[in-house]
Amino acid sequence: MRSSPVLSLTWHLARSSGRRGLQSHLLSAAAAAVGALVLLLLLASYLGSGVRADRTAWRQPDAVAARAATAVQTTGTTFVDHRPVTVVSLARLPGRAATPAPPGLDRFPAPGQVSFSPALARLMKELPAERLADRFPSGRDHGTIGVAGLAAPEELVAVIGRAPEDPAITRAPEGGDFDTLDAHALISDFAGTKPSTFTAFDQPATLLGGGLLVVPVVVLASAAGRLGAARREQRLAALRLAGATPRQILTMTGAESAAVGLSGACAGALAYVVLLPLLARMPYGIGTWYTGQLWVGLPRLLATVAAVAVLTSVSAVTTLHGVARSPLGVAQQANPRRTRLIRLVLFVAIGLYVVVRAHGGELTTGQALALVTLVYSAFWMLGPWVVDMLGRLLSRFARGPATLLAARRLSDDPRGAWRTVSGLVLAGLVAGFFTVGQVGIIGTGYPGQVAVRAADSSPRELAARAREALAEAGVRASVRTVSEDDFDGLLTGEAGIVARVRGGDAELDTALTALSSLSPGNLPFTEQYANAENDAVTRGIGQMGLAVLSLGFLVAAASAGLTAAATVLDRRRVYGLLRLAGTPLKVLDRARIRETALPLVVLAGGTTATGIYAGTKLNEAFHVEADSAGVLRLVFCVGLGTVTMFAALAGSRPLLRRVTTERSQDPD
Repeated sequence: MRSSPVLSLTWHLARSSGRRGLQSHLLSAAAAAVGALVLLLLLASYLGSGVRADRTAWRQPDAVAARAATAVQTTGTTFVDHRPVTVVSLARLPGRAATPAPPGLDRFPAPGQVSFSPALARLMKELPAERLADRFPSGRDHGTIGVAGLAAPEELVAVIGRAPEDPAITRAPEGGDFDTLDAHALISDFAGTKPSTFTAFDQPATLLGGGLLVVPVVVLASAAGRLGAARREQRLAALRLAGATPRQILTMTGAESAAVGLSGACAGALAYVVLLPLLARMPYGIGTWYTGQLWVGLPRLLATVAAVAVLTSVSAVTTLHGVARSPLGVAQQANPRRTRLIRLVLFVAIGLYVVVRAHGGELTTGQALALVTLVYSAFWMLGPWVVDMLGRLLSRFARGPATLLAARRLSDDPRGAWRTVSGLVLAGLVAGFFTVGQVGIIGTGYPGQVAVRAADSSPRELAARAREALAEAGVRASVRTVSEDDFDGLLTGEAGIVARVRGGDAELDTALTALSSLSPGNLPFTEQYANAENDAVTRGIGQMGLAVLSLGFLVAAASAGLTAAATVLDRRRVYGLLRLAGTPLKVLDRARIRETALPLVVLAGGTTATGIYAGTKLNEAFHVEADSAGVLRLVFCVGLGTVTMFAALAGSRPLLRRVTTERSQDPD
């Protein structure tokens, strides 16, 4: 039984395609490499954020029944230099079974034993004792909390062993939905399910960022299979006319594209592995990463590589319907790639649905992500139709040869022209949203104030002791009492005292230290405590927005540069004939630039306006006025994107010069 000659013929044609064929394959592999790298980065940030959240869940204990409890756990939060310090107090209940060790420790702490995270231990040595170290028990060597109990290398955490009757245990606040930084519960282990406030929003933010980037990245990965499509179609059309069946044509294309996509995806995966230590040093949320948090695992790595290879192959195969249906028309280049009006109809329908759904009520993270993906998909579907219409319109009113050439190329291959600008067009949506939207900036403003709850003491007695402690520490401050009826301040509806400190951060930290033992179990706190959840959301959105913009522009530049170079190779015969007919190289280059600039201005302007609209509506939902600096950020992003796009196009100008100076007959 004879084996099929398809694969051997595919290998023979790939080897004999010459230098131009190799260049097309390298461009396709580069597109697949960038796509795989960015997909792995998105996956790593999402999974790593989940690991971070899991490593902080043990500090928010899940209460058990009294008869099953073996220990008591309290969690409080203080601040130093505007950074949160999580303080976990543990007390073993007498006559009960042993409690397992907390994550990051070798054993359950005995009364008086203290363990610090490495970052907190270093900071205690760097700062004067009255600013930080005096807040914790002293007198013996402290232990070190291991990686298993920490979310980030910079995290400040202390674990203190206490007796069950210690006031720091018995008087600690219960916490709740409106006080997520405090906790008090009977426990039997450390299998908490609720992450810390400082890590709870990290994974939803990365999911949102991934939703904003996944469509452009998938588009880039699929474009790897379409680069060099014109050369491939001409070659396969000739084989089809020579007697090859449609199935053989599709098999050859799928095998060749899969091999190219697989090699590029492997290169992207290798780059991800090599860059892991560097990526771990990128700050996000509460700090940088442990390298292991960003490792997606071998199965997911291989699955991503395989997905990119399959996507590349499927994308290449779907371009061959013309070869299978009408090989003679493809060989004669008599089948312009027209688009249909149904694209506009679907775009309008999707747009109306998104607007109605967005105004229909509060959305979950998954629903918001689905709407974002729908918006991206709508613009991706509309793009080729707009390019086609723009080319037809320009061809009627073109005044010069460069504009006429650009218009003809836009209408002849609108999908190819759209792929060149699609990355930056979709990045414009992200830029418009993140530069205008100001979600999460609302917060209470009580600078220079330190509040202490009155657990069992009267506020008047607590105020007298606070004045003595502050005077002894050398802190200038005024102290006032707060009743339970006062809801306008740091102590909303709780009795206690508020000290207004005169001075900077050093004096504020010293005041926090001086008041730490004032009300056992109730750590003094500042406005950072009251704004902790809001600040975490704001920081997460801001950092994720910056990351999405950066990666979006990277994807846009890669898409534009690779597609522009591949387009030059695909059209080298046309460009060469135009040069032989006397067309100046400057005219060809101007036509190529206008072919990109015209749809870019129209489409990127539309997506940027959509992003601005979404950001404005978000501000209205949170009753926030737009930041004037957002206009400057938007101008900067648009300018950066434009420069990036034309720099990518300029990179293929030498290739255009070489292609048009070759006078010999192309082997294809």
